Amino acid sequence: MRRVALLVCIGAILHANILQEAINRAKPGARLDLPKGVLKGSITIDKPLMLVGHDTIIDGEGRGTVIKIRSSNVILQDLTIRNSGKEHEKIDAGISVKDAAFVQIRNCKILDSLFGIDLQNVKNSKIIGNYITSKPFPLGIRGDGVRLWYSNDNVLKNNHLFKSRDFVVWYSHGNLIEGNIGEYGRYSLHFMYAGKNIVRKNIYKHNSVGIFFMYSRDTIAQNNTIMSSLGTTGIGIGLKDASNFIISNNTILYCAKGMYIDRSPFEPGQSNKIVGNKILYNSIGMHFHSLSTDNEITQNVFKGNMENVYDDSGQGRIHTVMNKWYENYWDDYQGFDQDGDGIGDVPYTLYYYADKLWLLNPNIRFFYGSPVISILNFLYKLAPFSEPIKLLTDPKPLMHEEGVS
Repeated sequence: MRRVALLVCIGAILHANILQEAINRAKPGARLDLPKGVLKGSITIDKPLMLVGHDTIIDGEGRGTVIKIRSSNVILQDLTIRNSGKEHEKIDAGISVKDAAFVQIRNCKILDSLFGIDLQNVKNSKIIGNYITSKPFPLGIRGDGVRLWYSNDNVLKNNHLFKSRDFVVWYSHGNLIEGNIGEYGRYSLHFMYAGKNIVRKNIYKHNSVGIFFMYSRDTIAQNNTIMSSLGTTGIGIGLKDASNFIISNNTILYCAKGMYIDRSPFEPGQSNKIVGNKILYNSIGMHFHSLSTDNEITQNVFKGNMENVYDDSGQGRIHTVMNKWYENYWDDYQGFDQDGDGIGDVPYTLYYYADKLWLLNPNIRFFYGSPVISILNFLYKLAPFSEPIKLLTDPKPLMHEEGVS
């Protein structure tokens, strides 16, 4: 690769036309080393190039997208990109990539930009080690930190989104999303009509929703940590119309709903495997909405939740019992293990009693754990005045959080 230094005064504030002229003059495949300083204005890259910053800031001056990439084989590295426009309909972004492949964006800071990185019809590219934050707008009108649209087989790794809106993956397949951090956003990761993606080792905290999969299939989510998804819409991991998923070894804690399952699996003959997750200290551990059956729910830890499992289908229409529950750890299991095999001697059965007032009326949640509610719980279980509804039976409950000993 031919290396070209952009010779300007160190620490200067210059117009980006200087950089655009250097881009226009550069031969395909050249490397441009950018000096310390601020370049004001936007640029377009329409040929294979490598741009490397050295304390370099590219400032979009509040108009449009700061860097447009319209070629394959482009590399951006160690740049600070800031101050995009603020028009949603134009998707004003720090970096926009369209109709390209083998693009790399590494170790860049994208600040004060409505959208962070926007990928449209982008393939076989790498977005690694970037820090992204949006404009200081209310949450719903910030742009998305990362946006994939019809973009396949990309690697998005070790990025940090802070106070953006969403990380969205729409109509996009075969992507690896690994080691990212998302904080103080809306959807830290949101899938629509996407398949065969891998989501692993990410940390999402203080967002409205951790990971939500909608109208998607054939995806693996494993070893992620989702915490403090609070509020009326707070969800750790959500599945809606999602089929053939593997949700394994994730830690979900301090959320309003640990997992939310709605019409999943959606396709006949399909199932979802929910295995080895730690679902801890949530208001509701696993919330079922609408018809959701044939999920395999095994070797998970349900501990410290106000309610381990809840089905809002209503009287006489409970479907949770139609899922396959086995070898989970339940902190409210009241059984023994006389043969010492790590499995409870009698099944764990969860009933829905009429005392669950706090589930029907969230305003009562404030009183959960109070002496009055505790006494009501005891009395209803001792002498229930209505027939309890069975939510689930786990025939082989684990006696220990660590699994079968």
